[in-house]
Amino acid sequence: MAKTRSGDSGVVIVKKYANRRLYNTETSSYITLEHLAAMTREGREFKVVDAKTDEDITHSVLTQIIMDEEARGETMLPVNFLRQLIAMYGDSMQAMVPQYLEASMEAFRRNQAQFQDAMKGAFAGGPFAEIARRNMEMFEAAADAFKTGAKPGRAAPAEQPGAQDDEIAALKAQLAALQAKVEKL
Repeated sequence: MAKTRSGDSGVVIVKKYANRRLYNTETSSYITLEHLAAMTREGREFKVVDAKTDEDITHSVLTQIIMDEEARGETMLPVNFLRQLIAMYGDSMQAMVPQYLEASMEAFRRNQAQFQDAMKGAFAGGPFAEIARRNMEMFEAAADAFKTGAKPGRAAPAEQPGAQDDEIAALKAQLAALQAKVEKL
């Protein structure tokens, strides 16, 4: 890993100035909250400090990124969850909530990775691999179509009715096999 101006730790230092501009000390350039969100998705570690006081303000900047994402319609936090979270402030259990949420998110990530590995393994070979690949492409195209501002993708290729029935039967069998694998996990 390249040595950054933050030292040997690999943590990128970002300075936030009074004019609300963010300065990445690694690249010597001004960046936006969107850049920090992308760095987070890439797994890059960074620390945001107030340029004047050198106070660590990473928590508030990450919270701002979440607020911006939620305001864009990319809502991930249900209203009931937010209400429950707010209710926990000042509660005697407040100190335990961060560790619980962190452990829960880590477990979710592990389960997600295991599920993706199981799906890849199921689709890796055999007679249904091509069907599964095409169906995943169609599913992703359909999911993209529902995203805000998404551009329409290519239409699914036209197939003969008999081929569709065979494909549906094959998919049902494959789905049952995948369901059995997921239950084993």
